[in-house]
Amino acid sequence: MPGSIDIETTQEVADALAAGRPVVALESTIITHGMPWPGNRDMALEVEAVIRAEGAVPATIAIIDGTLHAGLDTASITALAQASDVMKVSRADFAFAIAEGRTGATTVAATMMAAKLAGISLFATGGIGGVHRGAELSFDISADLEELGRTPVIVVCAGAKAILDIPKTLEALETRGVPVVAYGQDEMPAFWSRSSGLAAPLRLDTTEAIARFEITRRALGGHGGMLIANPVPETDEIPANVMHGHIEAALEMAKAQGIEGKAVTPFLLGEILGLTDGASLKTNIALVLNNARLAARIAVALAAGSE
Repeated sequence: MPGSIDIETTQEVADALAAGRPVVALESTIITHGMPWPGNRDMALEVEAVIRAEGAVPATIAIIDGTLHAGLDTASITALAQASDVMKVSRADFAFAIAEGRTGATTVAATMMAAKLAGISLFATGGIGGVHRGAELSFDISADLEELGRTPVIVVCAGAKAILDIPKTLEALETRGVPVVAYGQDEMPAFWSRSSGLAAPLRLDTTEAIARFEITRRALGGHGGMLIANPVPETDEIPANVMHGHIEAALEMAKAQGIEGKAVTPFLLGEILGLTDGASLKTNIALVLNNARLAARIAVALAAGSE
């Protein structure tokens, strides 16, 4: 039908949405571009299991052969985890992937768009994109920030990726009117680390308080997204002073090799994986699971508070 997009859902997701039960959206780039097979499939299924254990329903978002999916079954997740030539889809090429019948994994921005279309108000991810270091010269700023400013979806993450310019990212979010809430601490987390050295704009300590805040925002109208910065568990973090050295070393390698644009983030993450002897990936998995757990609890609290 012209003017509308068909969204394919699993029966589990369709039933939950119809009944007003809590649903949590999940991105798919972490499956296709985040880690190799079969760890990517195993992690995706574990994240979904964590959400179900908390009383919510997971909805992994992806575009498969031009069809937008909000919710994938195990067979589809397995196929996506092994697929090649998968587009990494953001707002700019979201419609392109659908129109051209492509298979695309959704970034934070595209997942927020899809979640809104499907009627899902919670989204769990690892870390958001933001303002890149040197952006005053390169103008390299993630579309994730624009999406947070316009799309009313709560995003639970472990902060912006620590390879970014976090102070400028916070400034950009403030300019766009995005509430940034640290969960359970006064300081902004920094993805692999609980500490960034930066005060969080806002702090809330319970999922009920987050739900109450969001319900109040909805009553005021005209709001975009909300960012919940959830620190990685202490037992899984890599201390900020240790990560700082690894990040600086990776940045120097990128500069020496002339890495620019969209190639910077995957290059840096790959270098940091080697510099930490694989510890960064283990921490990444731990924080994704932790974020999924919190997002599910917020979704449950929001569903209860909206009754």
